[in-house]
Amino acid sequence: MQRIHIIGGGVAGFTAAITAAESGALVTVHEAHHTLGGRARTAEGPYLTNEGPHALYRHGPHWAWLAQRDLLGAMATVPLRQAARLRFRLGGALRRTPPLTLLRLTRRRTEHAPVDTDFHTWATAQVGEEGARTAAHFAAVALFHHDPGSLSAAFVQERLRRAAALPPEARYPVGGWAQVVDRMAARAWNLSVRIETVSRIDPSALDDLARSGPVIVATSLDAARGLLCDPTLTWDSGRTALIDLALRTRRGDAFAVSDLDAPGWIERFTAQDHTLAPAGRQLLQGQFPVAPGESKAAGIARAEDVLDLGFPGWRDRVEWRREALATGRTGAVDRPGTTWRDRPAIDRGNGIYLAGDQVAAPGLLSEVSFNSGMEAAVLALGASEQPRSTRRTLDLERG
Repeated sequence: MQRIHIIGGGVAGFTAAITAAESGALVTVHEAHHTLGGRARTAEGPYLTNEGPHALYRHGPHWAWLAQRDLLGAMATVPLRQAARLRFRLGGALRRTPPLTLLRLTRRRTEHAPVDTDFHTWATAQVGEEGARTAAHFAAVALFHHDPGSLSAAFVQERLRRAAALPPEARYPVGGWAQVVDRMAARAWNLSVRIETVSRIDPSALDDLARSGPVIVATSLDAARGLLCDPTLTWDSGRTALIDLALRTRRGDAFAVSDLDAPGWIERFTAQDHTLAPAGRQLLQGQFPVAPGESKAAGIARAEDVLDLGFPGWRDRVEWRREALATGRTGAVDRPGTTWRDRPAIDRGNGIYLAGDQVAAPGLLSEVSFNSGMEAAVLALGASEQPRSTRRTLDLERG
């Protein structure tokens, strides 16, 4: 068995490493940073934040894969009393219930939404223009995109249904996503995977690795494009203003506020996981997509408007604050006429494979990383064991 090298110590990289090592492969993970996790890192300190709002949705092969290996750990759910405190901004006012047209649209099955038509056009024919607009903005919680209505109707509808599912699909790793990554790294270590941190690979080093066996590039698409010197490795993603806040606790705050006037979402993550902040403090994380050319400040201004409605007096209660702009770091979005199959292929030829959240694999947000990591490992194993002419690509849709 040749050694399989994996570049990137995040969710996709460790999914690939574990999958390959369980089949007996010799595996090395190369991580450029001192710490593992990629975008699933959890910040150290009194406030355990991730890079923007994070949730793990229950359905799909990734959930079963993690559960079978006892890698999920403790998962928090939103208590019913907190779920009842989900609020909506519409027409500049705070509402307790979403518009009926939005609820009607969530009942439409995904397969009824066309791939080659934009969501706004299709949804307008179903529930009218206002309903289509509010549904698109609500779906942004799982898109991080400034104009969800312009994307493929089938793509947005799937995410709308899953985001609005009852009971909620979303689960939250207790203690932050780093807990999941730590369990994955420990599993890989126990399978004799070699883990090298501060191991930055450049194109010349990549060539050297490829001579010893298959290589899985499990990085962001931007990093993979530079590493593989391949300008075709591009796909649309979101551009989002991120805000993190620690507030002194106050009774009556909303659990989360969905902005239906424009795409945006802010959530009190300590409502379901009290370990994320010290006693007497609550941690909020929000994402407010911004258009190309629009400033981070514009997104933060919208976030503050939502905070004024859902968290009265928040400015006087701030204990800590952080802002950021995430560009191309929030997963793939599919334009009309495209699906996940049209994204950059996992098999790049010559024993090089791609994994991450913007490549040709199905799923919602981080699920693409899990699914592409599994597929890349299967392909790399086949390349190690068989002549290249006999490789067989598995169909991920079979689960």
